[in-house]
Amino acid sequence: MWLRIGCSITFDVNVTTPFILMLRPRNGIHQWIARESYTLKPSVPAIEYTDNFGNLCQRLVAPPGEFTIQTSADILTSDSIDVHFGAPFEEVQNLPDEVLTYLLPTRYCESDKFIEMGQEIVSGVLPGYDQVAAITDWIRNNIRFNSDSSHFQMSAVEVNIQREGVCRELAHLGIALCRGLCIPARMVVGYLHELKPMDFHAWFEAYVGGRWYTFDPTQNRPKGGRVTVAYGRDAADVAIFNQFGPALFPREMSVRVELLTSAPE
Repeated sequence: MWLRIGCSITFDVNVTTPFILMLRPRNGIHQWIARESYTLKPSVPAIEYTDNFGNLCQRLVAPPGEFTIQTSADILTSDSIDVHFGAPFEEVQNLPDEVLTYLLPTRYCESDKFIEMGQEIVSGVLPGYDQVAAITDWIRNNIRFNSDSSHFQMSAVEVNIQREGVCRELAHLGIALCRGLCIPARMVVGYLHELKPMDFHAWFEAYVGGRWYTFDPTQNRPKGGRVTVAYGRDAADVAIFNQFGPALFPREMSVRVELLTSAPE
């Protein structure tokens, strides 16, 4: 399916402020970018680099005053996600080197505190994909997805106590439970077609059967129409923007995902 995705973010900047943005999707096995635009108002010099997770990052300094970032892209992506019950658990000693970092506890995914809970959730379940599916179902049935949650930037431990959160928090819990079972798991941030309310979205991937699979506790069925912007160990690695200096929050932010009836010309 062809999607036209984009965002507009406006800040009121009080003092000269360095930013690191993470707003550009990249071509990959599951998505192809046919057209892309990226506009800064006012126009300022920007340097792009690739971080340790392969994400495209834009580094710039915003002057005082109104500062707006606008992005748009036409992307070919799958209208479904792969489901593979029975995909086996990968022994840690056989995992690729680049996957090992996704086994470790992190700031928002305290996996060392979820070992017993994870074992209880997957008791009697076939190791591998089926365990991750069981974890995803458990979160969907026991943790309330609330896009208006008053709780902010919760870790897996905190969301398990509060029993509600936004997509990012539910992903943190899924990642922590997987890692507690020695299943590599990583955070994904991007866009999801027909997400309600529309916003940036977060989900997680788990490494079983020799590859990464998508899991999303906020959706009641396996759903495609996804555009990946960034991968990381948890939300700290995949923030769509980081600013340095006095705290800044967007004055306005909009996200759009539109289904195209045909390939863009």
